[in-house]
Amino acid sequence: MKSLVDIDISNKNLVVRVDMNVPIGDKKIQDPTRIKACLPTINYALEKNCKVLLISHLGRPTEGSTEDKYSLEPVSEYLSEILDEPVSLEKDISNTEIFKSGPRVKVLENIRFYKGEKTNSSELGKNLGLLGDVYVFDAFGTSHRKQASTYEAIIQSKESCAGFLLKNEVEALNKSLQNPPKPNLAIIGGAKVSSKLGLINNLKDKTDFIIVGGGITNTFLKASGHEVGSSLVEDSMLDIAKEILESGKVLLPSRVIVSSTFEGSNIAEKNIDEISANEMILDQALTEDMKEVIKKSKLILWNGPLGVFENELFSKGTRDLSKHISESQGFSIAGGGETLSAINTFINKDDVSYCSTGGGAFLEFMEGKKLPSIEALESKYLD
Repeated sequence: MKSLVDIDISNKNLVVRVDMNVPIGDKKIQDPTRIKACLPTINYALEKNCKVLLISHLGRPTEGSTEDKYSLEPVSEYLSEILDEPVSLEKDISNTEIFKSGPRVKVLENIRFYKGEKTNSSELGKNLGLLGDVYVFDAFGTSHRKQASTYEAIIQSKESCAGFLLKNEVEALNKSLQNPPKPNLAIIGGAKVSSKLGLINNLKDKTDFIIVGGGITNTFLKASGHEVGSSLVEDSMLDIAKEILESGKVLLPSRVIVSSTFEGSNIAEKNIDEISANEMILDQALTEDMKEVIKKSKLILWNGPLGVFENELFSKGTRDLSKHISESQGFSIAGGGETLSAINTFINKDDVSYCSTGGGAFLEFMEGKKLPSIEALESKYLD
């Protein structure tokens, strides 16, 4: 897979697929993280005297219809501010002379306003792929979707490559999959074992230790012979959990925070052998073994919280986990919306070595699946 530095882009017209799917309120950007993540690629292109057309989706509009609340106009205005130069919003996707006039940086209106995006239309993909001299894919967060702007445009383009964000994502994530330094740790939280089974299966032979969190913990506790009261449990996953436990790599909590309601009625911290029938496990305490493993691990992969951290009553486990990861000397990789939210809530994002911008893409990559966009980029240069 070639990146921007592997080809000569000087003085060329670049079509760049980015992920600027950001929260917007009152036509103002609420969290610009994803936009700022695109800047290294944009600035490098401008340094090379390129003209840039940015493509992104925003929200989930009805394909083929224009909805003001999903317009990328606030994004183009924000980009104009941080780049300190004009940025226009373009709506005519068939304009083959889109680069001939106007500012150096343009934003195409929400790609999901155009028919054929979600169905990976060959016609739309061709239009996008041939608009410029080079099609640059820099949207890791959408790389698991086989759509017109994330797959077919790459295939149809005259030349394509990865942007810096995608390149950095793939390199960081491969670090945890290909000959990871030892000892290493995977922290996997979530409501259901079934939703993370692919991740657990792909990592169980590569990692030295696994800490589970959320509803996944409940299933593993029950599989190990403990009563879990009225906690969320996947009984259909108990045999699989037992098999994974036999590896000896899973670290389970010895104390948990329970309540009879999600609002915190009769909340208490208890030993895992003391849970009553009407109690739910909604958080867990880190054991000394867990703290020691986090401290000594040279690589930490984190996906998912330990408890219902959005409620302060059940946030201690995830807060303590965040703190210990931030103090670790190992290389830490975090991914997933809830994980990044926890990081932003409890610690400084800079205290984590690498935060992935992908949600579903992060999970599928770590499960060992081939992502369509990356496959397309790699196929362009096969002999």
